[in-house]
Amino acid sequence: MSKVWLVTGSARGLGRHIVETALDAGERVLATARDPQRLGDLVARYGDRVKTAPLDVVDPAAAREAVQRALDAFGRIDVLVNNAGFGHIAPFEQSPEDDFRAQIDTNFFGVANVTRAVLPAMRAQRSGHILHVSSVGGRLGVAGLAAYQSAKWAVGGFTEVLRQELAPIGIHMTALEPGGMATDWGSEAASRIPALLPDYAPSIGVLAKRLEEHLGHECGDPARVAQVVLQLTRHANPPAHLLLGSDALQYANAFDAARAAEGERWRAISLATDFGHIDPIPAMPRD
Repeated sequence: MSKVWLVTGSARGLGRHIVETALDAGERVLATARDPQRLGDLVARYGDRVKTAPLDVVDPAAAREAVQRALDAFGRIDVLVNNAGFGHIAPFEQSPEDDFRAQIDTNFFGVANVTRAVLPAMRAQRSGHILHVSSVGGRLGVAGLAAYQSAKWAVGGFTEVLRQELAPIGIHMTALEPGGMATDWGSEAASRIPALLPDYAPSIGVLAKRLEEHLGHECGDPARVAQVVLQLTRHANPPAHLLLGSDALQYANAFDAARAAEGERWRAISLATDFGHIDPIPAMPRD
């Protein structure tokens, strides 16, 4: 029996690839976007197996309406893909407050809103797969991406907690953590870089230059990522976190190694804060 999917951010990029891959596999999909008119070609190609709905994920009422639309059309929801999101590059100090909040609202609270809306149906079914499109940036930090990566770190923690809450019910949780992909994320991220204060040229200025050189040369293929997503929804024990792309593996492994080394260097200080220690706090490591 085909599964029913709800995918956010379906109009372009990875979301569009995921929707098309699911439909090509015989699944049924509610494809959502802030402007559902951009999804009209899907209906023309796939007929009644796809429905569309407007959805701005920062609006909890809109999330509930989209879920109800899927239930009315197909009777159930088996897969939720929280894909909608964006990032902008700027020093935190120079990030406009409204843009910083908008990134957090979309990349984290949007995930929470749609997940909250879909859980009653999945809980009643005692089954489901929820996949959050996070980022390798949910494991590490890069100068200039304070809002985006803070939200992705939150998505990772959210995934860990809900995985424990929902596993006994039969609902699976996975945070997808890709590196660079051949979508328009990079051009969007670079679209609002402010005129940098000179002090930020060595950090964010370097990142902006690297991103410019990187655009069009990303190693991640969104079509192949979409195939992985399809396979995960058919897996009995999907991972809580899944890095996608050789660059994601490289960055995450380097960050984990550096963090472990730092933790070991400061281990004596960490242990010295327990009750029961009679010795003075040891000297801190020198640079």
